Amino acid sequence: MSCDSKVVGMGSPLAGLATLRNCRSKRVSSFDQTGGNADRIIIKPWKKAVLADIKGSGAVRHIWFTVNHEDNRFYLRSMVLRMYWDGEKTPSVEVPLGDFFGVGHSRTNHFVSLPLTMTGGKGNHAGFNCYFPMPFSKRARIEVENESEGACLAFYYYIDYEEYDELPEDQACFHAHWRGECPCKAQKATINLDGKHNYLILDAKGRGHYVGTLLNVHNFGGSWFGEGDDMFFVDGEKWPPSLHGTGTEDYFCCAWGFPSGYYAGPYTGVSLAGLADNHDWAGRWSLYRFHIEDPVHFTRSLRVSIEHGHANDRGDDYSSVAYWYQTEPHKPFPKFPSRKKRLPVENYAIRPK
Repeated sequence: MSCDSKVVGMGSPLAGLATLRNCRSKRVSSFDQTGGNADRIIIKPWKKAVLADIKGSGAVRHIWFTVNHEDNRFYLRSMVLRMYWDGEKTPSVEVPLGDFFGVGHSRTNHFVSLPLTMTGGKGNHAGFNCYFPMPFSKRARIEVENESEGACLAFYYYIDYEEYDELPEDQACFHAHWRGECPCKAQKATINLDGKHNYLILDAKGRGHYVGTLLNVHNFGGSWFGEGDDMFFVDGEKWPPSLHGTGTEDYFCCAWGFPSGYYAGPYTGVSLAGLADNHDWAGRWSLYRFHIEDPVHFTRSLRVSIEHGHANDRGDDYSSVAYWYQTEPHKPFPKFPSRKKRLPVENYAIRPK
């Protein structure tokens, strides 16, 4: 009794709804097991909490969180979400809590895309939802760490999953990884013929497909920041790569800049908008692009990067989340930056060492 792989993974979200499947629906949540109304867990400063430790084969289908934290300003970058599949020692997902759900800079904003949503966004609080399918063959472990001097006073969660007798062999594991560079090192060159100084989003090895990018930009100096081209180097190829873009706003499916204010589409959007009204373009931006209909396939490796300004001529604060599926084992992630290096700053000159 196994589950149809076409439904576990990618495909139309509506086409398979009428199909009967041999699987069992399960949930792990923070409900009060005494029958009371304290449906939450508390996470003390610098402590971890295991949200789910599921044995056997299955797939996570939906995650919902909401949080109340003593450090309301920075908790979304201080708390780190990690996921481990099938007993691995290093995580396949390692991302600050807020960034994972589609908005950076330790902020919330109401937006709805197909795989990720933030609903509410009032007072730096929101309901966080993820619909990326996350299959596993032996075990799934999901944890969160509170890297903060303040306590997480209430962490509410649902983790909805399906249980199978066995996982189809064609299923890859979900991965997500956060990177940041503040500031990017501005280059004096006027051409870019190798991509060497691009902002790096992902450097993966193995077989898989890339399914999404969250790019956060803190535009320190004002003026237009969106001339940077996206570049996808597939299976170790040299420049020019198989996928070479024409500008940052083009990769995120806009044109001639971004709209005034944020906007949310199923696959692309601006989940947090800086100053676009006066065409200064300063401030903090979060941009998302999900490759749901057009995943980028690789058989040996994938290197995803984007220019920070034309030919990397700008020195803004960049951070990102890459979302992808691949076979295990994955290439170990770089050492995760400390809390001080993750926190947003007003000016790059005051970045803590």
